[in-house]
Amino acid sequence: MSYKTFLIKKAVKWTPKTMVLWVANIVLKDFAEMTDFSCDLDTHKVYVQTKLLGESETIDVWLEDFTITHNEGSYQFILNYAKSNKPWLESLFARVTGKFWELPIPPQYDHYAQLLVELLASKALENNLVLPSKL
Repeated sequence: MSYKTFLIKKAVKWTPKTMVLWVANIVLKDFAEMTDFSCDLDTHKVYVQTKLLGESETIDVWLEDFTITHNEGSYQFILNYAKSNKPWLESLFARVTGKFWELPIPPQYDHYAQLLVELLASKALENNLVLPSKL
């Protein structure tokens, strides 16, 4: 793990939840409010709770086991587990989980993409296991 990756993981871990919620709610102010959030890059888990304006119930989303890989000159994103408390979102997740999704990275951003690959490196890759080819 490079120093950059180490520092980014520490910054994410040490960022106060209230600061994340405050910034997210500035961005979402016209249509939603984020009420809870947690992110652990070491275990590849994210939890988000959001309330759409005008709705009484919150939307809960759990994402786990996600990674970005660099294979054959292109970048792919894979999300292996996603769950929600909303049936329509569960249906959407069923269509996108377990598949490799190509990420169109312009050449001038290749350095940042390589940093993301290192930041979100899969435990399977760290242990020299082979990820399945494109599904």
